[in-house]
Amino acid sequence: MNGVGILTPLRRHRDYRLVAVASLVSLLGDGFFLVAIALQVYAVDPRPLAMSLVGIAWTGSALTFLLVGGWASDRFERRRVMIVADLVRAGAIGSLGLLSVTGNLALWHILVLGAVFGGANAFFNPAATAVVPDLLPPEELPRANAFLGVARPAMVRLAGPAAGGLVVAVAGPGAAFLVDAVTFVVSAALLSAVRADTGGGAGGGGGLAETRRDVAEGFAFVRANRWCWVWLVGATVSLLLYYGPVEVLLPYVLRFDLGLGESEAARRLALIFAAGGLGSILVSVVVGQRGLPRRFLTAMYLAEAAGVAAVAVYGLAGTLLPLLAASFFLNGMFAFSEIGWTTTLQRLVPGRLLGRVSSLDWLTSLGLMPLSFGLAGPVAALAGTRTTLVWAGVAGSAALCLLLVVPGARAPERSVAAPEPDPADALAAEPLPVRTPLDAGPARTLDS
Repeated sequence: MNGVGILTPLRRHRDYRLVAVASLVSLLGDGFFLVAIALQVYAVDPRPLAMSLVGIAWTGSALTFLLVGGWASDRFERRRVMIVADLVRAGAIGSLGLLSVTGNLALWHILVLGAVFGGANAFFNPAATAVVPDLLPPEELPRANAFLGVARPAMVRLAGPAAGGLVVAVAGPGAAFLVDAVTFVVSAALLSAVRADTGGGAGGGGGLAETRRDVAEGFAFVRANRWCWVWLVGATVSLLLYYGPVEVLLPYVLRFDLGLGESEAARRLALIFAAGGLGSILVSVVVGQRGLPRRFLTAMYLAEAAGVAAVAVYGLAGTLLPLLAASFFLNGMFAFSEIGWTTTLQRLVPGRLLGRVSSLDWLTSLGLMPLSFGLAGPVAALAGTRTTLVWAGVAGSAALCLLLVVPGARAPERSVAAPEPDPADALAAEPLPVRTPLDAGPARTLDS
């Protein structure tokens, strides 16, 4: 697979092109958001505990609605689910921006609007994962996912933070939130132009009992396939020891431990995000050209473990250069693991179950994130911000290395050339075979 091949689905498939561009536009706005949110929270309340509360509100809301969101993406047309979620997110982030630029923003506003935003994410994310196979033939999935694997970090880690850091430095965080809100509106407009049937309608009549059976079917698939649930445990541990420490404590280190002003902290945070974007892009390009190794699950576990270990560097570094290097490395490793995992789900999970299994993927992966945000502030207050970052990296890496040796966790590696699973048998056997060697998939971000 080469760079031209990665662009093939965009040239050949109009509806996929619209969905891909919609995602990239909203991810550009997310880059603005990443730079602005922590600095905005600390401007309102300069304590790590305040940022922890915001993280709990936003991720807790997403977790509350994820199973419903996954069910909705299989029950209703996925494109419409994504449009409604985009408009809700635009309203929440736009309100946050207006309150900020008018000087009326309080912490409780951020908590409430964040909960609305997180709830909308719970509907958008499973639908966005499940919609791609609705728009492309199976043989095009690796190239499509490889393209998104390159383009996503370019938007959310490079272009977005670079422009967002400038906007925050000049006009403040509120202006960055307003830009993010506009990108969600543009995304909804692009999605509304999609003409293809984007799935849905797989559920039953919509009654409570039928809905519960639909959700249970997704659980049954995950439970029956050890390669699936063991990785989800690993992702849960990884995000527990990554998101809270990094999202809460890295901006605090820049703003207070290093004594930087708000503008300078915004610029350096944007540079750190940009370095991570470069790492993600480089790895995505390499995987898009060469594919994943035959022992792709082993490589995924090792990459995730190495990425989490790099969090410790955030706690040890005293200058910008090692922070940039750590971000470059850990985001590259996370991109590798997400590339393999997303395509694994798209190829091994029957289409009629993909929304529900994807929602469980998000639910288990993010399940401990409220705890992660909740612990980061208090633990840092007791042990120190830098010590907390160091031990988060060490503990996370060790846990993933232990999961690597769980029997059956890497079973699909031994059946790479096996035929595609029959959906009728999907719940019965473990492990499911893989159709062809896995090539690439999109990287996940928390909010898109």
